[in-house]
Parts: sequence; structure tokens; C-alpha cells
Amino acid sequence: MLEPRTAIGIALTGATTGVLLVGFFRARRPCPFPLHGWFGIVALGGAEWALFRGVAPVPTYFTPIAWSAYILIADAAVFALTGRSRLRDAPITVARMALLSVPLWLVFEAYNRRLHNWTYVGVPPEWAQAGIGYGWSFATITPAIFETSDLVQALLPPLPIKPWKISRAAENMLMISGSLSLVLPWVIPRHLAARVFFLVWIGFVLLLDPVNRRLSLPSFVGDLSEGFARRFYGFFLAGWVCGWLWEFWNYWAAAKWHYTFPMFESLKIFEMPAPGYLGFLPFALECFTMYVTAAWLAGWVKRVK
Repeated sequence: MLEPRTAIGIALTGATTGVLLVGFFRARRPCPFPLHGWFGIVALGGAEWALFRGVAPVPTYFTPIAWSAYILIADAAVFALTGRSRLRDAPITVARMALLSVPLWLVFEAYNRRLHNWTYVGVPPEWAQAGIGYGWSFATITPAIFETSDLVQALLPPLPIKPWKISRAAENMLMISGSLSLVLPWVIPRHLAARVFFLVWIGFVLLLDPVNRRLSLPSFVGDLSEGFARRFYGFFLAGWVCGWLWEFWNYWAAAKWHYTFPMFESLKIFEMPAPGYLGFLPFALECFTMYVTAAWLAGWVKRVK
């Protein structure tokens, strides 16, 4: 019999995906559901079947398998809704996104070396197998966030807003706040740093998004200043969707991450303390801002003239 907290997690995950499914089937679909989406559905279903029957090596690599399948499904859903999708229209960009996703996540791993907020359990002892598992898992993070944001934006109603008046002084304050958020965990005592982990989940978006705007790169600050909120809401809600799916699939996998927060341990849903799910919302925003900056440094994103 399932523990009550696990049942709550399953219910919330089901409700989240259910809202997406209802929205998808209610929306007008100008294009058929592509073949790669059906492949993703079959792959995800097959992985679930193999996981619960212990068919090696699926339990060990279940997380990256599930997310790879999900990316295919989400991309196909976006195409069915809009007639456009990243894998169909810009597969090289998606490959670059996956490539950058690994070092971008390693930034958070560096913070975790000090904060000790999570550990990995069930990872194969062989370095080659472990490397495949880590690398494949990390490579799915950014594409999954972007594909989910695309799907959410395709389902959102019109979101007209008045342009925000964001001054240069306000941008400076955001960047200063972001810098302090990212530096503080390194300079305060470690036992205190472990309790301010939320600063890491907001610091990069506060620091880099105004920088991206000043570089004439895509940014939330630039969008809001022009009265465009759709991208912000898309990524914000993508954090909620992906957060529940991450923790749901992680809970059943043999190789997974285990959270070791110094607080809220008695409030866990799946492996994550309940308040931690709120951290996925700004994390998705950070994925966008960090990717834009990194892709620009790599020469893959150009300034908007």
C-alpha cells in the first residue's frame, strides 16, 4: 500500500499532466500528431513496464530514458498544436541545447558540493556507466524545460499586459541582488549556507536576465518591458510541470537523487520536501537565462538588432 505522501505526489502529478492533456485535446490541432511523438509514448510506456519488472539496465537509466521520451512527446504535441516544433524546425539547436545543458547543470552541482542538498544513490560503480547516466540525465534538463514551455505557451490564452517600465537603475538592483544571492552561499558558514539554497535558484535569473537584455538577447525583462508576458508564464509554469514529473520518475528509478535538506525532511513528497517544489518555478526561468547567455558566448545566439 502506498504511503499517504506518495499517494499525494501521484495525485498532484496526475492532476498536472491531466490539465495539459485536457488542454491539448480541447485546443484546435491544425496538424497530426507526429511519428516521433508516438515513438516517445511507446518508449515511455516500455520503460515503465521494464522498470517495474526489473529488466536491466532500464531501472538504472530510467530517468534519462523517461525524459528523452518525454521530450519527443512534448515536441510532437507542440507541433500538433502550432504546426511548428524545435525538433522538426531546428534539431541542431536542440542538440546544442542538450550539449550546453550538461555544463550548466554542473554549475548547480558545484554549489551542491558546499550546500550538500542532494546526493545520488544507486549509480553504477563503473565510471563509464556512471558517466553515461550522469551525462545523459543532465543533457535532458534544458531541452525538457524549453519543450514544456513551448507546450504551455501553445495552450495559454492571450495574455495582454501593459508594458512594464523597467529602468536601468531597477536592472542594476536586480543584478546586484542576483550577485549577492550567488556569492552568499560561498561566504557564510556551511551550516547556514545549506539553509539558504533558495538563493541559488533565483540568483542566476536576477543576475543574467538584465545582462541579456542589455546585450540585446532574449530576456524576460525585455519581454515585460514590451508588454509580452507569454514567455515568462510559459517557463514559470514549465517549472511546475517538470518539477512534478522529475520527482515522480525519480522516485521509482533505481539510480536517483536523494535530497538531504537540513529542514522539511518530515514533509517529503516522493524524495523532495514539499516546499522544495516551489524552487522548480524560478529554476525554469534560470534555465532560460543561463542557456541564452551560454549560447551567446558560444556564438549560437545572436543579438537582436
